[in-house]
Amino acid sequence: MATMKAVVFSEHGGPEVLRWEEVPRPEPGPGEVLVEIKAAGINHLDLWTRMGVPGVEPMPHIPGNDGAGLVAEVGPGVSQVEVGMECVVAPAIPGPWTLERLRGDENLGKGYQILGYSTQGTHAEFVLVPEVCIIPKPDNLSWEEAGSYALTFLTAWHMLGPKRADLRPGEGVLIIGAGSGVGSAAIQIARLLGADPIITTAGKEFEKKKKLALELGATHVINHLEEEISQRVKEITGGRGVEVVFEHVGPAVFEECILALRRGGRLVTCGATTGPTVELDLRHVFFRHLTIYGSMMGSQAELLEATRFIAEGRLRPVVDRTFPMSQAAEAHRYIEERRQFGKVVLVPG
Repeated sequence: MATMKAVVFSEHGGPEVLRWEEVPRPEPGPGEVLVEIKAAGINHLDLWTRMGVPGVEPMPHIPGNDGAGLVAEVGPGVSQVEVGMECVVAPAIPGPWTLERLRGDENLGKGYQILGYSTQGTHAEFVLVPEVCIIPKPDNLSWEEAGSYALTFLTAWHMLGPKRADLRPGEGVLIIGAGSGVGSAAIQIARLLGADPIITTAGKEFEKKKKLALELGATHVINHLEEEISQRVKEITGGRGVEVVFEHVGPAVFEECILALRRGGRLVTCGATTGPTVELDLRHVFFRHLTIYGSMMGSQAELLEATRFIAEGRLRPVVDRTFPMSQAAEAHRYIEERRQFGKVVLVPG
């Protein structure tokens, strides 16, 4: 039996449960493609998967939602993908042809799976995926960039696009966490969509993150460790607040995000890095006609649309640092310390 090296955990816990081990190398069946991974980003979902959110399977488990590499083998019936093709691996498997998938909302449909969460993932020398998950790698990207962007840009595109917040030219937006992968993507997408102002937040290593956020297109950066977010937003917007808040942190900022919205504003949230439970004064919601959107992943069409802008150079993946896969535990600790700006990427070795 052929083998490969992979980042594996057999029990949930801290970064110390991650091991770089020899495991069986998968073989492609009908409609499947085996990809030799050249680079694979780490997302917060990988950290939650390791820590033990419900639904993680199978065990022992290989995390990893993002990846890029070379097509190594194809199974019977694969028609659009050839061995040797440079590709990006889409981070989700659409599932069967449900009504939701037919109308372009496959992330709402039954059977939708996230790579590296409900399947074995990309933090390995090889990953096995359905043909539908293979996207041609943009020529202007390095392996590290190509392996880092899919989940965060898909998530941010879906959140700010017409399916959720529907951010429009001239509207103000507050983006929480400039240094995160999804935050650095959202700043660029907001700029592309013509938002103004584009306000974002940062904490640790503030001056470094402020400089990088402004380079991506932010107009203002708030130090959330020293300033009250909603008050600064009101100062920047002449007391009105913003039309859209892009949130993925949870209780540490949720009340401030609600207060930062203007009348008729929209908040879209995709995460809960500081916990799953928030306190909400409903009077703010109904008196001020606010709308709260939940958002998770997105459609393949949205990922392809974002990839087109990346290939044109109008959006770009932001890579903070690269680690060998054998140091995956150290990479997880680095992210937990909130030191990065953009994505942390693993490469085999």
